[in-house]
Amino acid sequence: MFNYQAIKLMSLATCLMFCLSCLPKKVIQSTPPLQRHYGKPYKISNQWYYPMTYVNYFEQRGLASWYGKQFHGRKTSNGETYDMYGISAAHKTLPLGTYVKVYNLENKKYLVVRINDRGPFIKGRIIDLSYGAAQKLGIVQKGTANVFIRTVSKPTHAKGIIVVKKKRPKKSVRPIKKAVKEKNSPVMFGQGNCFQIQVGAFSNRQNAQSLSNRLRPLYNDSHILLSQSNGKPLYRVMIGNCMPQQKAVYVERQLGHHGFQDAFVVTQVRR
Repeated sequence: MFNYQAIKLMSLATCLMFCLSCLPKKVIQSTPPLQRHYGKPYKISNQWYYPMTYVNYFEQRGLASWYGKQFHGRKTSNGETYDMYGISAAHKTLPLGTYVKVYNLENKKYLVVRINDRGPFIKGRIIDLSYGAAQKLGIVQKGTANVFIRTVSKPTHAKGIIVVKKKRPKKSVRPIKKAVKEKNSPVMFGQGNCFQIQVGAFSNRQNAQSLSNRLRPLYNDSHILLSQSNGKPLYRVMIGNCMPQQKAVYVERQLGHHGFQDAFVVTQVRR
């Protein structure tokens, strides 16, 4: 009798262990489901991304989106726990821990956020905001907004939050997208019908050269334009030289199809 009961218990235990091993494991990684070596190049949907190891100045224009409940409590790319009510953001290539000032070009609000995750991986989007950040910038209801972002030094005040409404600027008569121009902006807009494409802007020449090298197989007129931003060098990766507007817009769309969705048309930059 004893031997029979012992054998029966052992059989039940073996079956239980087998069943438990078949259960799906809990997913804790936020999108994308990669190993957390986010300082190295990584591939999403057949496209490679090359995170920057260091950046002193960086600016970009495009769409901002936000993510919330689906990822609340999961791990971000730098190992932190994502808090949808906090102030943070995801970017595809900026170094994790970088502080970025995000300007909502639709309502003139802006906010400083810290990059602690990777994304968004949807065409045309350049930054994914936490729900809390999106709420302060007035993006939650619409879902997305046109924004301009630039890197800033680490804020000294609590949480690094700045939300301000600026005066509405005069409307531009230029019928194309143009770079956001702040005080002491290094972009100098020329006169006439000459246009170029700006694909990126970096404080580190090596990062600019890397992008330019990736562009050369597609556009042999890719070049780096050196300018100044607050007394510091800024390397702008440009395509074209005095193109007509129609051609510039066409090239911008081509760049988007090739994965360079952050490129935009500017009037000819004076050399």
